[in-house]
Amino acid sequence: MALSFKKPFSIATFIFFFLLLSLPHFIASASPNDLSCLKVSPISFTNSAKEVITNLQQVTSILSRFTGAFGQSHLLNAVSDCLDLLDMSADQLDWIISATENPRGKDNGTGNLSSDLRTWLSAVLVNQDTCIEGLQGTNVMGLVSTDLYGVMSLVMSLLDKVIPNDQHTTSTSSDQYPLWMKDEDMKLLQANETTADAVVAADGSGNYSNVTDAVKAAPELNMKRYVIYVKKGVYVENVGIDKKKWNIMMIGEGMNTTFISGNRSCVDGWKTFGSATFAVKGRGFIARDISFINTAGPEKHQAVALRSDSDLSVFYRCGIFGYQDSLYPHSMRQFYRECTITGTVDFIFGDATAVFQNCQIIAKQGKPDQKNTVTAQGRQDPGQPTGFSFQFCNISAENETIPTYLGRPWKNFSRTIFMQSHMSNAIRPEGWLEWNETFAFDTLYYGEYNNSGPGAELANRVKWPGYHVFNDSSDANKYTVAQFIEGNLWLPSTGVNYTAGL
Repeated sequence: MALSFKKPFSIATFIFFFLLLSLPHFIASASPNDLSCLKVSPISFTNSAKEVITNLQQVTSILSRFTGAFGQSHLLNAVSDCLDLLDMSADQLDWIISATENPRGKDNGTGNLSSDLRTWLSAVLVNQDTCIEGLQGTNVMGLVSTDLYGVMSLVMSLLDKVIPNDQHTTSTSSDQYPLWMKDEDMKLLQANETTADAVVAADGSGNYSNVTDAVKAAPELNMKRYVIYVKKGVYVENVGIDKKKWNIMMIGEGMNTTFISGNRSCVDGWKTFGSATFAVKGRGFIARDISFINTAGPEKHQAVALRSDSDLSVFYRCGIFGYQDSLYPHSMRQFYRECTITGTVDFIFGDATAVFQNCQIIAKQGKPDQKNTVTAQGRQDPGQPTGFSFQFCNISAENETIPTYLGRPWKNFSRTIFMQSHMSNAIRPEGWLEWNETFAFDTLYYGEYNNSGPGAELANRVKWPGYHVFNDSSDANKYTVAQFIEGNLWLPSTGVNYTAGL
């Protein structure tokens, strides 16, 4: 891929939510942005959201006293992660309040108020749950558990007050660009020649020699697309894209050429949330032609390569390589296209609303006694819009004798769909694996539709009440890009090809 680097400049592309201004008719007809989705008055709704913020502030005050816990790395990491999660939650609640008070505002997300509110509330919910998991077994948990569980209860109540909006735009044509994608971003994703705002090169030929410095230099709350080009090489660093770093696009020279590599793991003292080699929180992140690796190995257990909390984020032609817990779509709406994802146990896990299209999903050889599971989706409330959907993917293993399963229920309402995908012999005949005896068999939602390959045979699949074989395309349609992640409202501006429907 040839790229030219003239004098860097910012490419004037308004971020996804400004599409509301340029497509008012489409937005109004496809997904009305009004308060009819609320079961209660806007004042009552925002007052409840403000109550949640007050509770979060109380927890933050308590946890802040433990940031200097000397010699207790596990506790320090747990507290640090939790403070980070509470901070994200406060921001997301601010978005919720702002969107409710000004539902036709310019920066309210996709323009579908119901989808936006339910997405952001779900993110707040999963943040608290992740915080609780990290603090389990510490002496701090008893001091904040009541407040944290109280926050979760309040957020579940708020979720129940938002009516799902079933108005979606669909299309029968394939590989089109979604209507939310901006022309400028489309050109950037497709171009063989791109002008970057910053260039990273390990050999010193760019503006920066590491990715972290390039990210730190990016403007905050940026309303334009900011392009960071990462030249070929292996960058050994743990990169974090802060919540205020909006609209960053990171372009490498190919998933087999440009690598960001780390080796943090739970065995070495990191909590799962904090173990990520690459973690992104800022809105509207796009990655293309780059790989994220965690090299800790199967014996180090949880070790994340990529974690995303970026709403309306896209990963195109990216590699996500690890072992246990490789990819952590933690929260928000995400889209993965033509990516290669490898791992062993629960190697795609989290509670985002994520669609994977045309991806290579490859189970690796782990520890001798391990059974590989592709997914461990973590939905914990039936009101959450979250889940994982795999379409046109290829599910296989490095060694076809490795016992591999499509997923297992991490949380009560775990939701995962595989459709129109190819499954190799590596997938066991029962398809899905229990988490703990009969846990969540009644409440989970697992579905399969029109898959192919020897691993897709349905005769010996599990008989759980929550497992479904879709015989009607209308059931599968609910988990397509257009309907599940409102892709037609935001993907077109990113430039990534996608299929809106079946």
